[in-house]
Amino acid sequence: MPQPALETDRLLLRRWREADRGPFRQLNSDPRVMQFFPECLTPEQSDAVIDRIEQHFDAHGFGLYAAELRATGEFAGFIGLAIPSFDAFFTPCVEIGWRLGVAHWNQGLATEGAGAVLQFAFGTVGLAEVVSFTTRGNVPSRRVMEKLGMHYAGDFEHPRVPEGHPLRPHVLYRTRVNKLISRR
Repeated sequence: MPQPALETDRLLLRRWREADRGPFRQLNSDPRVMQFFPECLTPEQSDAVIDRIEQHFDAHGFGLYAAELRATGEFAGFIGLAIPSFDAFFTPCVEIGWRLGVAHWNQGLATEGAGAVLQFAFGTVGLAEVVSFTTRGNVPSRRVMEKLGMHYAGDFEHPRVPEGHPLRPHVLYRTRVNKLISRR
């Protein structure tokens, strides 16, 4: 069953299209965008991410939406939900995440889109809790988490980042359906 697109004032969050592959490759090869990841992605790795995202949509009915600017149709990045495939003290869980191109930073787009995704997660999908995580030093993403009403819930070593790597230490944030409803 096709998943509905989500709309905000400025964003269309939708399933991925073939035309998104080029802009997504550029986004993932930008060292500024990827500064909190162990490395930039090759074009083949970026394509594989899209393929995994689409498989996730098909398997679970939700995923990481391609984020498009409603005013121009420009690809901005992604915002959405995913089920992490690693073991940690907080898994199994559903994660909310985002990655936007530099031209779309500091405009409130991540918060705007993620707010719509949380409403979808709690209202349509019926989740009771959503988590988010990032490296300790990723202050911009941590600010988005806090603006969404998420609260800090601990540190962990990300098992997919090599031991000893400076980006291995991560922080976990959580929010529950009751918290979102109480913010309205």
